[in-house]
Amino acid sequence: MQKEFSIYLDALRIFAASLVVLLHTDLRYLTPGHPLNTIGHEAVVIFFVLSGFVISYITSTRERTPIDYWSSRIARFYPLVIPTILLTPVLDMIGQQFGPQFYADGKTTEGGALLRMGISMFFMNQSWNQAVMLFSNIPFWSLCYEMWYYVLFAIAFFCSGRRRVLLLLGACLLIGPKILLLFPVWMLGVWIHRDKRLERLGEPVYWILFIGSVLAFIWFCDARMTQVGKGISKEMLGPKYFELIAHSRYFVTDYLLGLIVAANFIGFRGIGHRFALPFRVLEKPIRWAASFTFPLYLLHQPLVQFYGALINGDPTGYLFFFEVLGATVLTVVAIGTLAERTRYRTRNWIRARLEALAAAWQGFRSRGAPASPA
Repeated sequence: MQKEFSIYLDALRIFAASLVVLLHTDLRYLTPGHPLNTIGHEAVVIFFVLSGFVISYITSTRERTPIDYWSSRIARFYPLVIPTILLTPVLDMIGQQFGPQFYADGKTTEGGALLRMGISMFFMNQSWNQAVMLFSNIPFWSLCYEMWYYVLFAIAFFCSGRRRVLLLLGACLLIGPKILLLFPVWMLGVWIHRDKRLERLGEPVYWILFIGSVLAFIWFCDARMTQVGKGISKEMLGPKYFELIAHSRYFVTDYLLGLIVAANFIGFRGIGHRFALPFRVLEKPIRWAASFTFPLYLLHQPLVQFYGALINGDPTGYLFFFEVLGATVLTVVAIGTLAERTRYRTRNWIRARLEALAAAWQGFRSRGAPASPA
């Protein structure tokens, strides 16, 4: 991957994570009003296209076996997912004692706590008509989509023939249509990486795609097209099924936004070399900040509400906002640093376990095979 394009993707990751944080602080009355408060779901679409591209890239370069692929995916997710599942209800319970106004109806930790945590461990929160919230942690829904996209991609990439068809059908029946509705958005990233024709369009076309996609994104957000998509899907599906698809209810305009993001990726990849000098200067801070976007995305909601309740300042003032945000970011950096230090050891441990299981399975199959004729 071109170095400048890689840095650009990291910068987009920072941008998208920041938009999600601003949306969720606004939803809990912690942010002074400003126009970026409403752009959060759009950031998730950016993440989905980016995720599809990255997964396609790494499976074509270094993670060429199922064991390499799953040891990396599990080592990236679970060292942060497990602490998040355990910490969120604790933070919520403490926070509600100090600032119940930051917890909507004050019941985010009540009812089926162990069931919520168990379902979250297997990313089943959004399967079929389920919409199981991990207590106050709203953003967790998108991880339940993304993990299953990893599964679908792995089946398609590593399996073949009848096994591939049966496993894909089984996975689709397990997760249901709601998650599948946004799978085409994720697959746009795969397409960008794998379609080599997109790398031969010519520099003028790349500039048009890049500048045009930036303008299109600004228009999309300013025109509140996500809300337009919500209205269209409600009219198409009716109130009952509209409510059942939960976070996929914007799918009509999510497809449009996914194409805008895809055009942006294609465009910048073709002109990235023109930004070599500024990116050389900015590379280290961008890489450093981008390394914390996953823990920030995963942990910011319960931390923001927790610190908002503890500090309990004036929600209309910027001092309170920066105090809460500063405490949240410092905590995310601390947890993210610890998780990153253990990530590669965890990956190696998981790889060893998966290799042992694969060897045991091969041994079992060979013992069960009929003996060859003498």
